[in-house]
Amino acid sequence: MCTGLAGIVVPVLPTTPFLLLAALLYMRGSQRFYDALLGNRMVGRYIRSYLEGRGMSPRMKTWTLLWLWTMMAATAMLATDRLTVRIILAIIGAGVTVHVLLIKNAERDANNHSTS
Repeated sequence: MCTGLAGIVVPVLPTTPFLLLAALLYMRGSQRFYDALLGNRMVGRYIRSYLEGRGMSPRMKTWTLLWLWTMMAATAMLATDRLTVRIILAIIGAGVTVHVLLIKNAERDANNHSTS
């Protein structure tokens, strides 16, 4: 799980696969840790949504891609001066962007978006 959390701020390290792997391992090994991960206020809702096949909201897709490209650009400009590394970062960013855009849009939850 720590690797997944590190992936939030390190652009080349993918967050979601590591958190999903943690969920899978916890599900098989420790119900308490699994419940704690899915109950986490920062990532639990997103992991549950992904595992249940509900997709991502357009807003979350937008924030994900903004954060991804901001961190990719910062890494490319501040952490390396090698063109090959910058090209690899751009390819990874493009691949992640395609993956995020291909995830279905989550349907609105009637309980969370009711009109009063």
